Amino acid sequence: MKKLIYFLTFWVVSLVVQAQILTPVKWKITLTDSETAEKTLVFQAKLDAGWHLYDMNLPEGGPVSTSFAFDKLEGAEVAGPVTASKEPTTVFDPQFNMDLRWFAKEVTFTQKVKITDPKKFKAEGYVEFMACNDENCLPPEQESFAFDKRNIDVEKTLAALAAGVADTDLENELAAADSAVETEAPADETSEATPEYVEETAVPTTLTSAEELWAPVIDELKAFGDVTVSATDMNLVFIFLAGFLGGLVALLTPCVWPMIPMTVSFFLKRTKNRSKAIRDALTYGLSIIVIYLVMGLLITGIFGASALNDLSTNAIFNIIFFLLLVLFAVSFFGAFELVLPASWTNKLDSKADSTTGVISIFFMSFTLVLVSFSCTGPIIGTLLVQAASMGTTVGPAVGMFGFALALSIPFSLFAIFPNMLQNMPKSGGWLNSVKVVLGFLELALALKFLSVADLAYGWRLLDREVFIVLWIVIFFLLGCYLLGKIKFSHDSDLKYVSVPRLFLAIISFAFAVYMVPGLWGAPLKAISAFAPPLYTQDFSLYDDEVHAAFDDYEAGMAYAKQHNKPVMIDFSGYGCVNCRKMEASVWTDAKVKQLLENDYVLITLMVDDKTKLPEPITIEENGKTRKLRTIGDKWSYLQRSKFGANAQPFYVLLDGDGKPLAPSYAYDEDVEKYIRFLERGLNEFKK
Repeated sequence: MKKLIYFLTFWVVSLVVQAQILTPVKWKITLTDSETAEKTLVFQAKLDAGWHLYDMNLPEGGPVSTSFAFDKLEGAEVAGPVTASKEPTTVFDPQFNMDLRWFAKEVTFTQKVKITDPKKFKAEGYVEFMACNDENCLPPEQESFAFDKRNIDVEKTLAALAAGVADTDLENELAAADSAVETEAPADETSEATPEYVEETAVPTTLTSAEELWAPVIDELKAFGDVTVSATDMNLVFIFLAGFLGGLVALLTPCVWPMIPMTVSFFLKRTKNRSKAIRDALTYGLSIIVIYLVMGLLITGIFGASALNDLSTNAIFNIIFFLLLVLFAVSFFGAFELVLPASWTNKLDSKADSTTGVISIFFMSFTLVLVSFSCTGPIIGTLLVQAASMGTTVGPAVGMFGFALALSIPFSLFAIFPNMLQNMPKSGGWLNSVKVVLGFLELALALKFLSVADLAYGWRLLDREVFIVLWIVIFFLLGCYLLGKIKFSHDSDLKYVSVPRLFLAIISFAFAVYMVPGLWGAPLKAISAFAPPLYTQDFSLYDDEVHAAFDDYEAGMAYAKQHNKPVMIDFSGYGCVNCRKMEASVWTDAKVKQLLENDYVLITLMVDDKTKLPEPITIEENGKTRKLRTIGDKWSYLQRSKFGANAQPFYVLLDGDGKPLAPSYAYDEDVEKYIRFLERGLNEFKK
């Protein structure tokens, strides 16, 4: 048992430890030889779970498309466009207001190349690509390739060329082919899906004239205790906490609460040896955890990692989730009960009676899971929907672990301290009230998933103000229910309003009133993760955004040095959705806005800026020679080489010499935490 606990602990911890430098796309580039003069360049990309690679030829103004280019092409010519091995997934992205196409898990691109002179054949180039998941977008990357005559059968290719030009002098044909390759200008004539021919730059420019500003400061950041992790890690923590909270709520339902004293009393009476009864009760609680954890792992195994990661933006699944949550809400309101077949419960109950030892306790745990399904099912369903839609592969397992842990604690706790059972509140109508309150919350959460589908299809049925109106009504009605003004069929008579109900009603009414200014465009940061984006609002009085003073690193640093002010570098991207979320929900805070505009020099560097540099810059990185061809390439290299990170958003505070003032900051919409981050940098700068 101890080994199992150690294993589970190690497994959960290993899920949340990730490096800063992310490499979610692995390329394998090969040249396939053939009996003819046409050869095939094969670009095979394998992606980590949860990541996607954008398709070729996306519309202008969107993320960076996957593209293929030749730096050098001798003795050959491209033959047709690049083709993909499968159709891309198409999803409407509300941030860009356009349909985006991408590939998940694995995709292979092929490019035909026609050999014109096998003895002089040489092909060198690169594939440029951009990878994203549901939380991060990485800057555009390049993967180089190089092939020559050693990669093909020269004699067979010559023979194929000779057979293809019968009655013609082969050498004259090859000479004409060479002339055509030298004189044509493929960059202007090829289609967008065909690799362009890029002339090699003879003399690269230098990276910078201020080398000290580019010096790595990774060790200095570590000295500050920099523990910035990817957003996926935060998702796992959130899912675990949501599961744990869901388990605590499930305890208060009429299907679970009455079973606590019954089950604990059974274990204590089962044997006169109290220590053995306690061990049995602990085993019972551990069995509950194992059952729910296995259920979470099975969900991932059945649907697959890629399917779960596509749920967050898939319109059809979001509609299904919306209908599912509405069904759960109606069930909690008392219209019907979700009950599993009684034969399942009876069969497990008989197994528990006929077996002994740990197996008997395990079957008893399974019986509890089935008996309580009518109350826990909607909570578990909501949890799994949320975990899956967040795009985290292990999310269902982590969420179920948190749920089961909370559910098992009271059984073990009361078995150890049985006297506490006497102080437990008795079952009654208050348990039904818990179910109804959960029904209102399920209904409110359902609208979030309908919003995703509405944005994807462009229906514009659930614009921001409509969403807010519905939430105001839901929480107003919840307050009325808590005060006894609304009654459902399975509710008991409410003779008086208890103090807890009164305070919950006050909270519900206050939350409804808080949302009212949102009808006129107030940011409503507390619900920014649920409500549709502000641009869907027809009428808005709000206009208070923060804009960077500089978009060039060295120019901004020179200004900061001259005026003796600290700097905040904002590594962002046009294709970074979470960058926009931070700007909308955090930067718009009055305190944050004041700090950024008055106390810092704000420099925003777009790592996917496709503006060409005057000349490519040659750099050495990880033992490989690479070329920086765009402004975005340059800023992406700065982030990797100086700060040891490549995910956006990424914020770092510097002094005028390029030295860090505090740990870095990644995606986290906690405004108070962000303010502390900025103030810590200011205090360090003043020292």
